[in-house]
Amino acid sequence: MTTDAHPDLASEVRAALVAGADPERAAGQQRYMKSAMPYFGLTSPQLKAALTPLLRDPGLAMRSRDEWVATIEQLWSTATHREQWYAAIALARHRAYRAWVDSDAMPLWEKLIRDGAWWDVVDDIATHLVRDTLLAAPTVEGLRMRDWSGSDSLWVRRASIISQVGAGARLDQDLLTDVVEPNTDDADFFIRKAIGWALRDHARHDPEWVRAFVADHPGLSGLSRREALKHLGASAPVRAMPGAPS
Repeated sequence: MTTDAHPDLASEVRAALVAGADPERAAGQQRYMKSAMPYFGLTSPQLKAALTPLLRDPGLAMRSRDEWVATIEQLWSTATHREQWYAAIALARHRAYRAWVDSDAMPLWEKLIRDGAWWDVVDDIATHLVRDTLLAAPTVEGLRMRDWSGSDSLWVRRASIISQVGAGARLDQDLLTDVVEPNTDDADFFIRKAIGWALRDHARHDPEWVRAFVADHPGLSGLSRREALKHLGASAPVRAMPGAPS
């Protein structure tokens, strides 16, 4: 049985976004993002202000998990402007539906990543929806991230690399190694930047490990190395990785 999307939320979201439209700003946003899809021209605070009351409205609340999924898919697939994609992600991330951000939703996140295929939507999905699922189910989702790291889609690979950004002390260093290593030879800017970002973020919690990782992986691109070591002092000692030549 197919569950329909919420009958009103998508139209209410569109109306709110149209009401805040600024064509001049929209043109600049589209140029900056190099986006084929146009913008309405809302700033981030304006977008949040437009969406928050809708997502909190009891009359627009999702009545089931299936309806939540269907509404996200509808907002995404019928989008004419990029803010509608952002609205779909905001609905996915809303705290009222946190219990549904789990392994069953991961195929949907992968679909949005593949369809979105640009850093703004991919990074938001990867560092929140994917990360939270990974932290809740590290064994099964760790296997999925290792699979994603060899994907035919560079954006799915990027998502696997940055899937632990923000995890703090809960980061799995073996998993980080396993998703970075298959991608160290990739010449794409977004992959190289993702590697550096993931390592730089972890350096806040274990700088010695990151220094050792960089030293033990001479094949890392200059961009990845610079990003990884960006906030580490040049004089900090490097300890050998386990099993690495001394």
